[in-house]
Amino acid sequence: MWLAEGAPEGINLFIPPWSEVIISLVCLGISAIAVAKYGVPRYLKVLDARAEAIEGGLARASEAAEEIARLRQGMDVEKEAARIEAAHIREEAKADAQALIAASKAKAAEEARRIQEAAQRQIASERKAAEVSLRVDVGELATALAEKIVGEALRDNAIAGRVIDRFLADLDARSGAEKGA
Repeated sequence: MWLAEGAPEGINLFIPPWSEVIISLVCLGISAIAVAKYGVPRYLKVLDARAEAIEGGLARASEAAEEIARLRQGMDVEKEAARIEAAHIREEAKADAQALIAASKAKAAEEARRIQEAAQRQIASERKAAEVSLRVDVGELATALAEKIVGEALRDNAIAGRVIDRFLADLDARSGAEKGA
């Protein structure tokens, strides 16, 4: 119905009447004032809080980076000190090992010398025992031989002793001459 009574046609179909434009502008103004008074401050408050949080995060990140750099530097210093200490400990261990080896060698040499001396003493005592036993055996043989040669028993101990001593002296002289030659 209202289309028939002066309905706009053509381009006027898209152009609103002035009364609607003014009402729309008043509503837009009221909305803009309400948004400017209530919405924008809240939005700015949120943006400011977010900016502060970002700046605080960046500051904390910067401080953390500085702390990490300080800790790394400290760790490098500690690592170098530990490496130096480890080298020192290795050197001490080498020195201790060399000292232990030297002490063990000295102890082994002393033990070897002691064993050698004991062996030489034992050999000397066994040699003396063998010489004494040999002298006794040679003396008995010499006495038996002298008795057979002379044809009489040498019962007199003094004569038998002199014969044995003379015989042994001759043997010693011969063995000394053979060793010297």
